[in-house]
Amino acid sequence: MNITADPKGARAHARAQSGTQTEAMPMLPPTAPDADGDILWEETVAPAGYTSRGIMRGTRLRLIDLRGDACASMLLFNVDMPTERLNVADTLKVQWNGYLGAGRLLLSDMGRVMMSIVEDGAGTHDAFCGASNEASNARAYGDGENYGAHPNARDRLMLGAAKHGLGRKDVHPCINWFKGVRIGEDGATAPEIGPFAAGRTLLLRAEMDLIVVLANCPHVLDTRPDFSVTPLRVTAWRGDAAADGDPIRNATPEGLRAFLNTEDLYRR
Repeated sequence: MNITADPKGARAHARAQSGTQTEAMPMLPPTAPDADGDILWEETVAPAGYTSRGIMRGTRLRLIDLRGDACASMLLFNVDMPTERLNVADTLKVQWNGYLGAGRLLLSDMGRVMMSIVEDGAGTHDAFCGASNEASNARAYGDGENYGAHPNARDRLMLGAAKHGLGRKDVHPCINWFKGVRIGEDGATAPEIGPFAAGRTLLLRAEMDLIVVLANCPHVLDTRPDFSVTPLRVTAWRGDAAADGDPIRNATPEGLRAFLNTEDLYRR
């Protein structure tokens, strides 16, 4: 008889797993000796995995493409009013730029800064294509069901959002970190899929109290026949929001206005 068929055997088996660590799991308590501050969150997201968490204003969020083939699809919500969320279209048009990198902002649908990009060691990101879905994965790999062999980013984002009381309707257009897309003069999309060098890093700063949702699935324009994606490291530590003299805050008139909108939200 299988040991787990008996309740006492199942308990003994479960307790025997205590202290087991795998590559893809949250670290509790969170530890990251190379992070600069009080560590709040340390987790490795498996290929095809997802994660979500509430973080405070000022928190630094670092993403690492551990082996050069991660694709971090991100949603953001105002933790106090989740109907306010990342608006990718406004993020691009307000900054007069289609490509994200260091010094750029992630804006909400209410004209507020949700996050700042403090450092970018990758340079290949996508704010055009959104998340893969069940149909796109079925075309690419033969199936795309959430609990199948080739889960899609949209459904993974839905699972992460559901942990905060949100539903399918709340899964808005996302940003894809570490996989790039360039738009040609003729309007054609040119994907930059890689794989790339291992260890590329992105550092973000939360300018609001946020719900962050991440999925790590192949990019929707990835034409490789195999379901190719590698682990993503997520680390967050306590910090301060942008100060009055912060160079990112003051880089452009549009960005400064968005920061003023955010700061007005916290003026009590």
